[in-house]
Amino acid sequence: MKSSILIALGGVLLAGSAFSQELVSGDRMAGRKLAGICRTCHGLEGKARIPIAPMIGGEPASYIAAQLTAFRSGEREHEMMSVVAKSLTDTQIADLAAWYSGHKVTVTLKADPTKAPELCVACHGVDGLHQIPEAPNLAGENTVYIETQIKAFRAGKRHNDIMTPIAEELDDAGLQQAADWYAAIEIAIELVPPSP
Repeated sequence: MKSSILIALGGVLLAGSAFSQELVSGDRMAGRKLAGICRTCHGLEGKARIPIAPMIGGEPASYIAAQLTAFRSGEREHEMMSVVAKSLTDTQIADLAAWYSGHKVTVTLKADPTKAPELCVACHGVDGLHQIPEAPNLAGENTVYIETQIKAFRAGKRHNDIMTPIAEELDDAGLQQAADWYAAIEIAIELVPPSP
């Protein structure tokens, strides 16, 4: 079963390559101003301040834009994010994506890389940094956040052509291993000011 998921993953990655080359262009200065609405949960630099919020600093702009658009449309739901995203225009989404994606992320991996969760590394990397623009960074994420998202994919509350079958494949021990692996990676997000 694991090998069939990995083969299917390869096909999805190839099919999605056109999307990954699509660039989200926004104004980082405008995004910096808008980030005030995000700072309580995500911080100005995109480093989560509460356990249920993800790190968003250094994420691919296309990923940030896609998630904000999904919250705005109702495709993805969250009590706070759905409310915030509903008021955002396409331009504001692109600006926020430009702001947060422009930060520098560095990670420190202290564990044996051969112990990384096999089903995760093709998209999220051994070090927790995205390997494809459609995948988020997982380095340094809180275990509660990672577990909650995997369970949401497994239960059908979230859907993604890649993540849904992988989440369905993961038993509770595999889920815990993935969450523990990525949460243990040390992450530093450097706030990079916008160019004038």
